[in-house]
Amino acid sequence: MSEDSFFKRWAPVACLTLSAFIFNTSEFIPIGLLIDIANDFQITESTAGLIITVYAWIVTILSLPLMLLVSKMEFKKLLLGVLALFTVSHIFSAIAPSFITLMLSRIGVACSHAIFWSIASPLAVRIAPAGKRAAALSMVATGTAIAMIAGLPLGRAVGLYLGWRATFFSIGAVAFAIALCLLFIFPKVQTAQGSVLAKLPLILGNRLLWLLYLITALVFTANYTAYSFIEPYLAQIVSMPEADITMTLTVFGIAGIVASVIFSKCYERAPRFFFATATFGVGIFLFLLLPMSSSMISAVGLCGLWAMAFTIFGLVFQNSVIKLAPEGTPIAMSIYSGICNVGIGAGALVGGLVAAHAEIALIGFAGGIFAIIAGLICMPWLAPKIAGNSQD
Repeated sequence: MSEDSFFKRWAPVACLTLSAFIFNTSEFIPIGLLIDIANDFQITESTAGLIITVYAWIVTILSLPLMLLVSKMEFKKLLLGVLALFTVSHIFSAIAPSFITLMLSRIGVACSHAIFWSIASPLAVRIAPAGKRAAALSMVATGTAIAMIAGLPLGRAVGLYLGWRATFFSIGAVAFAIALCLLFIFPKVQTAQGSVLAKLPLILGNRLLWLLYLITALVFTANYTAYSFIEPYLAQIVSMPEADITMTLTVFGIAGIVASVIFSKCYERAPRFFFATATFGVGIFLFLLLPMSSSMISAVGLCGLWAMAFTIFGLVFQNSVIKLAPEGTPIAMSIYSGICNVGIGAGALVGGLVAAHAEIALIGFAGGIFAIIAGLICMPWLAPKIAGNSQD
């Protein structure tokens, strides 16, 4: 294969990867700047954590309505429009004079997020070279992981040295650059034929999809109960200095890339193992969070394993949505994105309640319970149905 042919086949997927990078950098960045945002607006960390909860629940409420609204748009135009809204909203976030106005500016980011994650995975599958669906999904997941390796730690470093507002402005600038890249590289991709609304009853009547959505809500709640407060947890419980906290957040991303490579190479050979890792694995590692916090080395290692399990969860379950709803994937994914954000918001809320009314050291135990319940539902009822019909 010539270099030009290789570029044409994979450059569009690479553009989606870059887009995933910046969207997830934005979604995660309040976690790395929670203390600074709280101090700037003279509020508690638990109150500042509401920026994560409200953002997630806005995405939950708007994912399906917005996807229905834009369902007939050509995908390249839609991506460019979404990035334009994303960029402008970050400029307003950077100049927000109060916590309320910051929250309001994040509504625009949440709207762009809701649409992007409704179409990102289905688009990756559609534009990927033949037989490379798992690899394309893995690349999009790699964008998420790179956001944690480079985006979140770099954004946190910018926030520490120049202020959190500079971080939001920088994200907007990078998003603008990615939009220019999309303009010249990404192909036109027409929407599927037929009415999107006509497919909605079929999706809503799919019991396996609803089971998948329930498990997704539980695992996301589990993960974000702990992850939303990982910065103050590492500072207070592990006694990490700021530089080491940034390094630990980088480990999350590196582990995510490793997990995405493992998924792309091995998922089709042992899908049930991946389902178990995606649910019980997250729960087990969360339960071990406090016991492994006695030293910095063990805490960092545990965070890496936890990140691998959660990355595998995202890949396995996005792949499962596409298999269960091949004719209505954007709508099924918009619901999935909303459900994910139910879990993110619920997790941030649960973690905040645990930190405020019990102690922050218990966030791993609180989150682990949700993931173990998800595993007990997934392994006997969902995993056999999907794993028995696994193909690229």
